[in-house]
Formats: sequence, C-alpha cells, structure tokens
Amino acid sequence: MPSISLLLVMQLLAGCESLRQAGTPSPVAEPSPQPAETPLDPAQCPPVETVVCAEPEVKVVERVIERNFEKVVEVPVAKDKLVLGSEEFFTVEPGDLRLRALVDTGAATSSLSVLELTPFERDGSDWIRFKLSDGSDAEPKKIELPIKRHVRVARPGFDRQRRPIVDMSLTVGGVTHMVEVNLVERGEFEFPLLVGRNFLKDAAVVDVSRKQVQGKPKLPSFSK
Repeated sequence: MPSISLLLVMQLLAGCESLRQAGTPSPVAEPSPQPAETPLDPAQCPPVETVVCAEPEVKVVERVIERNFEKVVEVPVAKDKLVLGSEEFFTVEPGDLRLRALVDTGAATSSLSVLELTPFERDGSDWIRFKLSDGSDAEPKKIELPIKRHVRVARPGFDRQRRPIVDMSLTVGGVTHMVEVNLVERGEFEFPLLVGRNFLKDAAVVDVSRKQVQGKPKLPSFSK
C-alpha cells in the first residue's frame, strides 16, 4: 500500500509540472534590427557614356539651269527676196492707203476688208464699188474696179461666202506686185489686209518670230 501511494504522489507532481510549463508563454524572438541605409557615393556610380549618333547621309543633287535667250539670226536668202515678219505695213493701190497687214502663208490669195461693197455693171462688164479705210479718222477712199471672177470662201463657224476678186497693187518695203485680192465686207477688223501666198511666192520669205521688218513701205513708182 505504501508503494502504491508513493507512485500516485509522484505522478501527481509530474502532472502539475507539465501544467506549469504549458501555462508559461514562451518568449517571442524579436526581429533582428535592419542595418541603416547608407547614402550612395557618386564615386561608386558607373561613369556616364556619351552616345554619338551617326549623321544621316545627305545626297547633294546639283541642278544646272540653262537659260536660252532669243537671238535674231540673219539667214541668207535667195537673191532679190526680202524678209517679212508676221505683221507688216503695205501700201494699197488704187487708194494710196497704208494698211496694217497680217502675212499668212496658209492663205492662197490675199484678202482685203472693205466697206459698202456694191456690184454694178459698166460697158457690159461686172464691176465692184467699195470704200477703203486705213483705220484713221480720214474719210474712206471710194474705189471702183472690174471683177475678174468670184470665189467661194469657207470659214469655220461661218457660212460659205461668195467674194469678188479684183487686181490690186500691193507694196511692202521697196517691192510692188500686182496680185489678185478677194474683197470681204467687214466693219471692224484688226488687220484690214491679209497677204497670202500669191504675193509671197517668188518674192519674199517669212520670219514668223519678227514683226514689221520692212518698216514704212515705199510708194510704187506709178503712184502720183
């Protein structure tokens, strides 16, 4: 009995010790302090490298501009032929009028703009009466000429015209020719006279880049 009692006392004391250790909180480990941050030393930073970009390739294109200046070159022509510009002054006979003329190599015959075109008969022949003005304030000249024949002229945008043809004397520079001229009745016109190939043939060459080459025409020798 005493042995059993001693054994019970020892077990009781061991249980109390276990309870005492379980009720006692175990100490909490405090976190270790972090070392304080030290400021950076500029000497410890890596050196800054300068980056140089390559320059783009530039292509230089050289442009050469040639300027052409108009130059009048005198070209030798056939003997006894004169040079005419695209515009000239002609003297017309009968009438003794100095008219501004357009030199037209595309026209077969010469043409004259007149006023009050009136056909009539004289001695059984057909004649034509008209007035011719040089564009000034002077009174138009009255002219009567026999009709050689008639021609039909077609112009773009206009009806075909039946025009009388007469012989007239045209003078430019020192050259005079008697040629056929068709008459057209027009009131307002820029060029009262159009000189065609029937005057230019075997008499003149035309330089279309020039104007009024021959200047004031001389009067024909038979003029009063």
